[in-house]
Amino acid sequence: MHSAVAGRLGRSGPGRRSVLAFSTAVLAVFLAATPTLACGGLIGPNGAVNLLRTTTFAGYHDGVEHYVTAFQFAGGGGQFGSITPLPGVPTTVEKGGDWTLQRLVRETNPILFEALPAASGATRDSAVELMKVKIDALDITVLQGGAADIGEWATKHGFRLPPDAPEVLDFYARRSPIFLAAAFDADAAKARGQQIGDGTPVHITIPTKNPWVPLRILALGKTAGEPISADVYLLTDRSPALLPRPNGSNGIRLDVSETASDGLLSDLRSDRGMGWIPDSGWLTKVAVDGRAAQLDYDLAVDASGRGRPSAVDAGLALPPAPAASNAIDAGRLLMALAFVGVGLVGVALIGAARPGGRPLAS
Repeated sequence: MHSAVAGRLGRSGPGRRSVLAFSTAVLAVFLAATPTLACGGLIGPNGAVNLLRTTTFAGYHDGVEHYVTAFQFAGGGGQFGSITPLPGVPTTVEKGGDWTLQRLVRETNPILFEALPAASGATRDSAVELMKVKIDALDITVLQGGAADIGEWATKHGFRLPPDAPEVLDFYARRSPIFLAAAFDADAAKARGQQIGDGTPVHITIPTKNPWVPLRILALGKTAGEPISADVYLLTDRSPALLPRPNGSNGIRLDVSETASDGLLSDLRSDRGMGWIPDSGWLTKVAVDGRAAQLDYDLAVDASGRGRPSAVDAGLALPPAPAASNAIDAGRLLMALAFVGVGLVGVALIGAARPGGRPLAS
Protein backbone atom coordinates (compact mmCIF):
# COMPACT_ATOMS: atom_id res chain seq x y z
CA MET A 1 0.00 0.00 0.00
CA HIS A 2 3.55 1.87 1.08
CA SER A 3 4.47 2.31 4.11
CA ALA A 4 5.42 1.03 7.38
CA VAL A 5 5.19 2.75 10.67
CA ALA A 6 8.15 2.56 12.92
CA GLY A 7 8.78 3.38 16.48
CA ARG A 8 12.49 3.92 16.85
CA LEU A 9 14.22 4.94 13.68
CA GLY A 10 17.33 3.12 12.53
CA ARG A 11 20.21 4.45 10.52
CA SER A 12 19.94 4.40 6.75
CA GLY A 13 21.71 1.42 5.25
CA PRO A 14 21.25 -2.01 3.70
CA GLY A 15 18.77 -4.30 5.40
CA ARG A 16 16.34 -1.64 6.54
CA ARG A 17 13.25 -2.88 8.34
CA SER A 18 9.84 -1.39 7.75
CA VAL A 19 6.90 -1.48 10.07
CA LEU A 20 3.31 -1.80 8.91
CA ALA A 21 0.37 -1.46 11.24
CA PHE A 22 -3.25 -2.20 10.52
CA SER A 23 -5.75 -1.06 13.16
CA THR A 24 -9.49 -0.89 13.57
CA ALA A 25 -11.43 1.32 11.16
CA VAL A 26 -9.60 4.07 9.39
CA LEU A 27 -6.79 4.09 6.90
CA ALA A 28 -3.96 6.48 7.68
CA VAL A 29 -0.65 6.86 5.93
CA PHE A 30 2.51 8.63 7.06
CA LEU A 31 4.92 9.46 4.28
CA ALA A 32 8.43 10.84 4.70
CA ALA A 33 11.52 10.55 2.59
CA THR A 34 13.51 7.71 1.01
CA PRO A 35 13.18 4.69 -1.27
CA THR A 36 11.52 1.76 0.40
CA LEU A 37 8.10 1.78 1.94
CA ALA A 38 6.32 -0.90 3.77
CA CYS A 39 3.05 -0.80 1.85
CA GLY A 40 4.09 0.80 -1.38
CA GLY A 41 6.79 1.01 -4.01
CA LEU A 42 9.10 4.01 -3.85
CA ILE A 43 10.48 5.53 -7.02
CA GLY A 44 12.66 8.47 -7.97
CA PRO A 45 13.81 10.17 -11.18
CA ASN A 46 17.38 9.03 -10.55
CA GLY A 47 16.77 5.76 -8.79
CA ALA A 48 18.33 5.84 -5.32
CA VAL A 49 16.69 7.88 -2.58
CA ASN A 50 17.69 7.91 1.07
CA LEU A 51 14.88 6.64 3.24
CA LEU A 52 15.50 6.06 6.93
CA ARG A 53 12.48 4.01 7.63
CA THR A 54 8.75 3.73 7.20
CA THR A 55 5.95 2.49 9.40
CA THR A 56 2.27 1.83 8.68
CA PHE A 57 -0.77 1.36 10.88
CA ALA A 58 -4.12 0.21 9.52
CA GLY A 59 -7.15 0.02 11.72
CA TYR A 60 -10.59 -1.38 10.95
CA HIS A 61 -13.76 -0.48 12.87
CA ASP A 62 -17.42 0.03 11.91
CA GLY A 63 -16.74 -0.72 8.25
CA VAL A 64 -13.99 1.88 7.89
CA GLU A 65 -10.28 1.32 7.43
CA HIS A 66 -7.78 3.81 8.81
CA TYR A 67 -4.34 3.66 7.30
CA VAL A 68 -1.31 5.45 8.77
CA THR A 69 2.18 5.34 7.31
CA ALA A 70 5.35 7.37 7.73
CA PHE A 71 8.57 8.01 5.84
CA GLN A 72 11.41 9.89 7.45
CA PHE A 73 13.51 12.45 5.61
CA ALA A 74 17.06 11.12 5.23
CA GLY A 75 18.63 14.05 3.47
CA GLY A 76 19.52 14.58 -0.17
CA GLY A 77 17.77 16.69 -2.77
CA GLY A 78 15.36 16.46 -5.66
CA GLN A 79 12.07 14.59 -5.71
CA PHE A 80 10.90 11.01 -5.36
CA GLY A 81 7.58 9.33 -4.87
CA SER A 82 5.69 6.22 -3.90
CA ILE A 83 2.68 4.30 -5.14
CA THR A 84 0.37 2.55 -2.69
CA PRO A 85 -2.55 0.27 -3.63
CA LEU A 86 -5.79 1.10 -1.79
CA PRO A 87 -8.88 -1.10 -1.30
CA GLY A 88 -11.26 1.72 -2.19
CA VAL A 89 -11.75 5.45 -2.70
CA PRO A 90 -10.77 7.38 0.45
CA THR A 91 -13.15 9.91 1.94
CA THR A 92 -10.36 11.95 3.51
CA VAL A 93 -6.59 12.31 3.28
CA GLU A 94 -5.12 14.40 6.07
CA LYS A 95 -2.10 14.84 8.28
CA GLY A 96 -1.81 12.03 10.79
CA GLY A 97 -0.88 11.90 14.44
CA ASP A 98 2.59 12.22 15.90
CA TRP A 99 3.17 9.07 17.94
CA THR A 100 0.72 6.37 16.84
CA LEU A 101 3.30 4.25 15.05
CA GLN A 102 5.96 4.63 17.68
CA ARG A 103 3.51 3.66 20.42
CA LEU A 104 2.57 0.46 18.57
CA VAL A 105 6.21 -0.57 18.25
CA ARG A 106 6.81 0.14 21.94
CA GLU A 107 3.78 -1.99 22.86
CA THR A 108 5.33 -5.05 21.22
CA ASN A 109 8.88 -4.54 22.50
CA PRO A 110 10.62 -1.89 20.39
CA ILE A 111 13.60 -2.96 18.36
CA LEU A 112 16.20 -1.14 16.33
CA PHE A 113 15.60 -1.24 12.60
CA GLU A 114 18.05 -1.06 9.76
CA ALA A 115 17.19 0.51 6.46
CA LEU A 116 16.22 -1.72 3.53
CA PRO A 117 17.91 -1.35 0.17
CA ALA A 118 16.35 1.26 -2.09
CA ALA A 119 13.46 0.02 -4.17
CA SER A 120 11.99 1.38 -7.34
CA GLY A 121 8.30 2.05 -7.72
CA ALA A 122 6.00 3.02 -10.52
CA THR A 123 2.78 4.67 -11.52
CA ARG A 124 1.02 5.50 -14.72
CA ASP A 125 -0.76 8.44 -16.34
CA SER A 126 -4.01 7.84 -18.22
CA ALA A 127 -5.25 7.65 -14.67
CA VAL A 128 -8.06 9.78 -13.27
CA GLU A 129 -6.95 12.04 -10.42
CA LEU A 130 -9.69 11.68 -7.80
CA MET A 131 -8.11 13.80 -5.09
CA LYS A 132 -5.03 15.99 -4.61
CA VAL A 133 -3.74 17.04 -1.20
CA LYS A 134 -0.54 18.79 -0.12
CA ILE A 135 0.80 17.97 3.33
CA ASP A 136 4.06 19.68 4.24
CA ALA A 137 6.58 18.64 1.53
CA LEU A 138 4.32 15.84 0.25
CA ASP A 139 2.12 16.10 -2.82
CA ILE A 140 -0.47 13.32 -2.54
CA THR A 141 -2.71 12.21 -5.40
CA VAL A 142 -5.41 9.55 -5.24
CA LEU A 143 -5.61 7.85 -8.64
CA GLN A 144 -8.05 5.57 -10.39
CA GLY A 145 -6.99 3.50 -13.38
CA GLY A 146 -5.65 0.25 -14.74
CA ALA A 147 -2.06 -0.90 -14.49
CA ALA A 148 -1.12 0.79 -17.77
CA ASP A 149 -2.82 4.02 -16.70
CA ILE A 150 -1.03 4.18 -13.37
CA GLY A 151 2.31 3.35 -14.98
CA GLU A 152 1.81 6.04 -17.59
CA TRP A 153 0.94 8.58 -14.90
CA ALA A 154 4.19 7.81 -13.09
CA THR A 155 6.24 8.09 -16.25
CA LYS A 156 4.69 11.41 -17.16
CA HIS A 157 5.54 12.69 -13.72
CA GLY A 158 9.22 11.89 -14.17
CA PHE A 159 9.62 8.56 -12.40
CA ARG A 160 11.35 5.53 -13.85
CA LEU A 161 9.53 2.24 -13.47
CA PRO A 162 11.35 -1.01 -12.68
CA PRO A 163 10.89 -3.88 -15.17
CA ASP A 164 8.40 -5.70 -12.92
CA ALA A 165 6.14 -2.65 -12.50
CA PRO A 166 3.53 -3.62 -15.16
CA GLU A 167 3.05 -7.07 -13.62
CA VAL A 168 2.86 -5.78 -10.04
CA LEU A 169 0.50 -2.91 -10.89
CA ASP A 170 -1.75 -5.28 -12.81
CA PHE A 171 -1.79 -7.61 -9.78
CA TYR A 172 -3.44 -4.79 -7.82
CA ALA A 173 -5.49 -3.07 -10.51
CA ARG A 174 -7.44 -6.27 -11.19
CA ARG A 175 -8.78 -6.12 -7.64
CA SER A 176 -8.94 -2.38 -6.99
CA PRO A 177 -8.18 0.42 -9.47
CA ILE A 178 -7.41 2.88 -6.65
CA PHE A 179 -3.83 3.94 -5.88
CA LEU A 180 -2.25 6.63 -3.74
CA ALA A 181 0.75 8.42 -5.21
CA ALA A 182 2.94 10.50 -2.92
CA ALA A 183 5.65 12.77 -4.28
CA PHE A 184 8.22 14.04 -1.78
CA ASP A 185 10.19 17.18 -2.57
CA ALA A 186 13.44 16.94 -0.61
CA ASP A 187 14.44 20.49 -1.57
CA ALA A 188 11.12 21.81 -0.28
CA ALA A 189 11.59 19.81 2.92
CA LYS A 190 14.96 21.42 3.54
CA ALA A 191 13.50 24.84 2.77
CA ARG A 192 10.81 24.18 5.40
CA GLY A 193 13.49 23.41 7.94
CA GLN A 194 12.85 19.65 8.13
CA GLN A 195 15.77 17.81 9.67
CA ILE A 196 17.09 14.35 8.84
CA GLY A 197 14.82 11.86 10.59
CA ASP A 198 11.75 14.10 10.46
CA GLY A 199 8.64 12.40 9.14
CA THR A 200 5.31 13.56 7.74
CA PRO A 201 2.25 11.59 8.87
CA VAL A 202 -0.74 11.14 6.56
CA HIS A 203 -4.08 9.69 7.62
CA ILE A 204 -6.31 8.12 4.97
CA THR A 205 -9.88 7.05 5.76
CA ILE A 206 -11.44 4.39 3.51
CA PRO A 207 -14.84 2.69 3.83
CA THR A 208 -14.32 -0.99 3.01
CA LYS A 209 -15.86 -4.39 3.77
CA ASN A 210 -12.63 -5.76 5.21
CA PRO A 211 -9.06 -4.44 5.49
CA TRP A 212 -6.15 -5.96 3.61
CA VAL A 213 -2.42 -5.32 3.73
CA PRO A 214 -0.52 -4.95 0.43
CA LEU A 215 2.64 -7.04 0.79
CA ARG A 216 3.63 -7.90 -2.78
CA ILE A 217 4.26 -4.21 -3.50
CA LEU A 218 7.19 -4.41 -1.06
CA ALA A 219 9.10 -6.51 -3.58
CA LEU A 220 8.67 -3.99 -6.41
CA GLY A 221 11.97 -3.54 -8.23
CA LYS A 222 13.80 -6.11 -6.12
CA THR A 223 15.63 -9.25 -7.20
CA ALA A 224 14.20 -12.62 -6.14
CA GLY A 225 16.73 -13.18 -3.38
CA GLU A 226 16.59 -9.75 -1.75
CA PRO A 227 15.34 -9.79 1.86
CA ILE A 228 12.06 -8.08 2.76
CA SER A 229 11.49 -7.07 6.37
CA ALA A 230 8.45 -5.29 7.77
CA ASP A 231 6.17 -5.30 10.79
CA VAL A 232 2.42 -5.24 10.23
CA TYR A 233 0.17 -4.10 13.07
CA LEU A 234 -3.54 -4.86 13.00
CA LEU A 235 -6.08 -3.46 15.41
CA THR A 236 -9.51 -5.01 14.97
CA ASP A 237 -12.66 -5.40 17.09
CA ARG A 238 -12.00 -9.13 17.53
CA SER A 239 -9.33 -11.69 16.70
CA PRO A 240 -9.02 -11.63 12.88
CA ALA A 241 -8.63 -14.51 10.45
CA LEU A 242 -5.65 -14.08 8.12
CA LEU A 243 -4.80 -15.42 4.67
CA PRO A 244 -2.17 -16.65 4.10
CA ARG A 245 -1.70 -17.87 7.64
CA PRO A 246 1.62 -16.57 9.01
CA ASN A 247 3.51 -19.80 9.63
CA GLY A 248 7.10 -18.59 9.34
CA SER A 249 7.89 -20.67 6.26
CA ASN A 250 5.99 -18.44 3.82
CA GLY A 251 7.85 -15.22 4.61
CA ILE A 252 5.49 -14.03 7.38
CA ARG A 253 5.06 -15.10 11.00
CA LEU A 254 2.66 -14.26 13.82
CA ASP A 255 4.50 -12.45 16.63
CA VAL A 256 1.61 -11.03 18.67
CA SER A 257 -2.09 -11.93 18.93
CA GLU A 258 -3.74 -10.62 22.09
CA THR A 259 -6.31 -8.31 23.58
CA ALA A 260 -5.13 -4.70 23.16
CA SER A 261 -4.24 -3.15 26.50
CA ASP A 262 -6.26 -0.23 27.86
CA GLY A 263 -3.05 1.79 28.03
CA LEU A 264 -2.30 1.27 24.33
CA LEU A 265 -5.85 2.13 23.25
CA SER A 266 -5.86 5.24 25.42
CA ASP A 267 -2.52 6.42 24.04
CA LEU A 268 -3.55 5.83 20.44
CA ARG A 269 -6.90 7.57 20.97
CA SER A 270 -5.18 10.69 22.32
CA ASP A 271 -3.16 11.21 19.12
CA ARG A 272 -4.33 13.56 16.35
CA GLY A 273 -7.15 12.12 14.24
CA MET A 274 -7.30 8.87 16.24
CA GLY A 275 -10.51 9.49 18.18
CA TRP A 276 -12.10 6.59 16.31
CA ILE A 277 -10.09 4.07 18.34
CA PRO A 278 -12.64 1.84 20.17
CA ASP A 279 -12.77 1.08 23.88
CA SER A 280 -11.60 -2.48 23.24
CA GLY A 281 -9.85 -4.31 20.44
CA TRP A 282 -7.52 -7.08 19.35
CA LEU A 283 -3.85 -6.39 18.60
CA THR A 284 -2.06 -8.49 15.99
CA LYS A 285 1.53 -8.18 14.86
CA VAL A 286 2.69 -10.00 11.75
CA ALA A 287 6.41 -9.92 11.01
CA VAL A 288 7.47 -10.02 7.37
CA ASP A 289 10.85 -11.72 7.04
CA GLY A 290 11.38 -13.36 3.70
CA ARG A 291 12.78 -13.06 0.22
CA ALA A 292 11.19 -10.95 -2.48
CA ALA A 293 10.30 -14.07 -4.46
CA GLN A 294 8.18 -15.32 -1.54
CA LEU A 295 5.99 -12.23 -1.40
CA ASP A 296 3.69 -13.00 -4.32
CA TYR A 297 0.59 -12.36 -2.19
CA ASP A 298 -1.08 -9.77 0.05
CA LEU A 299 -2.40 -10.27 3.56
CA ALA A 300 -6.20 -10.68 3.59
CA VAL A 301 -7.97 -9.93 6.86
CA ASP A 302 -11.44 -11.04 7.94
CA ALA A 303 -12.30 -8.82 10.90
CA SER A 304 -15.96 -9.91 11.01
CA GLY A 305 -15.44 -12.97 13.19
CA ARG A 306 -16.71 -15.34 10.48
CA GLY A 307 -13.21 -16.67 9.85
CA ARG A 308 -13.33 -16.40 6.04
CA PRO A 309 -10.58 -14.11 4.71
CA SER A 310 -10.88 -13.45 0.98
CA ALA A 311 -8.60 -15.30 -1.42
CA VAL A 312 -9.17 -12.42 -3.85
CA ASP A 313 -7.97 -9.85 -1.28
CA ALA A 314 -4.89 -12.01 -0.72
CA GLY A 315 -4.18 -12.05 -4.45
CA LEU A 316 -4.52 -15.83 -4.52
CA ALA A 317 -7.59 -15.78 -6.78
CA LEU A 318 -8.95 -13.48 -9.46
CA PRO A 319 -12.14 -11.48 -8.89
CA PRO A 320 -15.28 -13.12 -10.34
CA ALA A 321 -16.02 -12.22 -13.95
CA PRO A 322 -18.79 -9.62 -14.41
CA ALA A 323 -22.23 -11.01 -15.13
CA ALA A 324 -23.04 -11.55 -18.81
CA SER A 325 -24.68 -8.46 -20.30
CA ASN A 326 -26.91 -10.49 -22.65
CA ALA A 327 -29.02 -11.96 -19.85
CA ILE A 328 -32.78 -11.51 -20.34
CA ASP A 329 -34.26 -8.66 -18.28
CA ALA A 330 -37.62 -10.05 -17.13
CA GLY A 331 -38.96 -6.61 -16.25
CA ARG A 332 -38.25 -5.18 -19.68
CA LEU A 333 -39.66 -8.31 -21.36
CA LEU A 334 -42.96 -8.01 -19.48
CA MET A 335 -43.16 -4.31 -20.30
CA ALA A 336 -42.59 -5.04 -24.00
CA LEU A 337 -45.29 -7.72 -23.98
CA ALA A 338 -47.66 -5.30 -22.28
CA PHE A 339 -47.08 -2.69 -24.98
CA VAL A 340 -47.68 -5.32 -27.68
CA GLY A 341 -50.90 -6.36 -25.95
CA VAL A 342 -52.13 -2.79 -25.69
CA GLY A 343 -51.31 -2.25 -29.36
CA LEU A 344 -53.27 -5.33 -30.43
CA VAL A 345 -56.27 -4.25 -28.39
CA GLY A 346 -56.07 -0.79 -29.95
CA VAL A 347 -56.04 -2.24 -33.46
CA ALA A 348 -59.06 -4.41 -32.64
CA LEU A 349 -61.01 -1.45 -31.29
CA ILE A 350 -60.23 0.65 -34.35
CA GLY A 351 -61.36 -2.18 -36.61
CA ALA A 352 -64.58 -2.64 -34.64
CA ALA A 353 -65.34 1.06 -34.96
CA ARG A 354 -65.32 0.99 -38.79
CA PRO A 355 -68.64 0.49 -40.63
CA GLY A 356 -69.45 -3.20 -40.85
CA GLY A 357 -66.90 -3.94 -38.16
CA ARG A 358 -64.37 -4.91 -40.81
CA PRO A 359 -60.77 -4.38 -39.89
CA LEU A 360 -58.57 -1.95 -41.78
CA ALA A 361 -56.89 -3.36 -44.88
CA SER A 362 -53.25 -3.98 -44.28
